Amino acid sequence: MIRSFLLFLLLTGGAFAAEPAALPDGATLRGRFVQERVLKGFAAPLRSEGSFLLSPGRGLVWRAEKPFAVTTVMSPAGLVQEVKGNETMRLPASRLPFLSRLYAMLGGALTGDWRALEGAFTVAREDAGKGWRLVLTPRSTDDPAMPIRAITVRGTRFVEEVEIAKPDGDHDRLLFLDQTLSTAPPGAEEARLLDGLGR
Repeated sequence: MIRSFLLFLLLTGGAFAAEPAALPDGATLRGRFVQERVLKGFAAPLRSEGSFLLSPGRGLVWRAEKPFAVTTVMSPAGLVQEVKGNETMRLPASRLPFLSRLYAMLGGALTGDWRALEGAFTVAREDAGKGWRLVLTPRSTDDPAMPIRAITVRGTRFVEEVEIAKPDGDHDRLLFLDQTLSTAPPGAEEARLLDGLGR
């Protein structure tokens, strides 16, 4: 769950056209996700689904609803998980260099600076009919924090599908649905989650 959430942070730059671009100033992106994990030893993919809110400069709220309810939030201050309103994990960015690096890459993506991703990945861009396709290959295969063989991202206006291939043959597939841009600020509960990381 955490790994897929972090990869989503890396890959979601907001509204996309023929090539990724940043979210407009003051906009939030909302939508739903479905994740399928194909793991060795399991006859069927492990499936989870839920919703997300991305607020540039403040962070991302990722709510898994099925099969278990878990809320994960990341902001410049770090990462927090909650289950039924109770905090189960807190990872401050100040104590974890990887989170600081990750958020720096996210910030680059959100401002339309895709060089931030190209520092960690070789990025190949392709047209795909009415949409676009990116294939990201890690520049370093020795980084234990990035156990990935390749990431394929497809979309039109938004990211719609992400496939993550791992060296051991396992892979994840994330579908993003019902996405909307809004100029409305996050709601009270969302603001609590985003602002709670700074305490």
